[in-house]
Amino acid sequence: MRVLLVNTSETVGGAAIAAGRLLRALSRNDIEAHLLVRDRQTDSPRVSSLPHRFLQRFRFAAERLQIFLANGFTRHRLFDIDNGGFGADITQLPEFRRADVIHLHWVNQGMLSLRDVERIVRSGKRVVWTMHDMWPFTGVCHHADACQRWTNGCGNCPLLKRSGPKDLSWRTFARKRRAYAGGDITFVGCSNWLTALARRSPLLDGKQVESIPNPIDTDFFHPGPMLDARRRLGLPEDKLLMLFVAYKVTNPMKGIDYLREAVERMGCDYPGLTKRLALVAVGREASWIADGFGVPVFATEYVSDSAVMADYYRAADVLVMPTLMDNLPNTIAEAMSCATPVVGFDVGGLPQMIDHGRNGYLARYKDAAHLAELLHRLLTAPDRDVFSRRARQKALIAYSEEAVVSRFAAIYSNRLI
Repeated sequence: MRVLLVNTSETVGGAAIAAGRLLRALSRNDIEAHLLVRDRQTDSPRVSSLPHRFLQRFRFAAERLQIFLANGFTRHRLFDIDNGGFGADITQLPEFRRADVIHLHWVNQGMLSLRDVERIVRSGKRVVWTMHDMWPFTGVCHHADACQRWTNGCGNCPLLKRSGPKDLSWRTFARKRRAYAGGDITFVGCSNWLTALARRSPLLDGKQVESIPNPIDTDFFHPGPMLDARRRLGLPEDKLLMLFVAYKVTNPMKGIDYLREAVERMGCDYPGLTKRLALVAVGREASWIADGFGVPVFATEYVSDSAVMADYYRAADVLVMPTLMDNLPNTIAEAMSCATPVVGFDVGGLPQMIDHGRNGYLARYKDAAHLAELLHRLLTAPDRDVFSRRARQKALIAYSEEAVVSRFAAIYSNRLI
């Protein structure tokens, strides 16, 4: 069996990381796999990029222009939505022809158009699509927030300046319906939460929709001495360290404002504890939040070295994830695999990962006071080592390569007639 994974980027973004890990996991478990990307960042022989680099840039720019024109000549939400207008026909590539199974991941921003998806579906190949956000089953959005129009064909999109009954979201939804109708696709949500949403979309009526988490290398992300990790990273050895990780720390959707409020409340309610606290912020623009946070902030830019990132998990007493919308964050699975408990909001896929009161805590959504209370509860718990052991155990059971590959292999095989 030969599997071709398809993703826009090789290494940048959560979907790229997940696709790359699945590539390695499949290969280690004797399934021949290859990754096709638009943006290649390494020289791995198991990864190839689309030909004609200039064409890739043109397609990306042309799609943004198409959205700009359809949205009333405004940059409003220009990079928050996608319409699948431009992409590459990969069905003519040798990597595609050799494959038995085509496994799509995040394919936006000029990687594949909806016409290209339709070609793939009609090719007769077995098609699996891992959904890293809501885009495969909505009109143009990746996260619908409170909007429910995607359950009835879209239109009047709240993300568009020029919205109406038959706006860009409605037209894109209709094009997806045509693209998916040409054959059979198995859609896979990374979380039970996303899978449940996907099953409500008319686009996926009659389609197989499964839930399989992204794999992590639990041998690589393993527990280790906290003090050794702190020394390697130059972090204080006498502080309780909260770890906050985001691709862009200042992104409001990652909840940094709620964490700031929670720390302020902890300063009022638990002053003794707060004197011992520090925040480690990892991600782009991390240094921007350092001033006036209420506790010392140790900021570092986006970490691409997995070994260094594993040390950050080992160095932390808790990973705090006040994200306002997330699927099944790799960050949480990695932290748990390193035996670091997690506190986050009760939203998205987080309840599937955090077993409240066992390997971490779930705070009420957007409730900074409750977040502060639960951080205090975990950081002062006499049995915090039990939380750590349970976090590691959860990672081994749910996110190990062996567990995830066996489930994908079953889907691949079931589709091989």
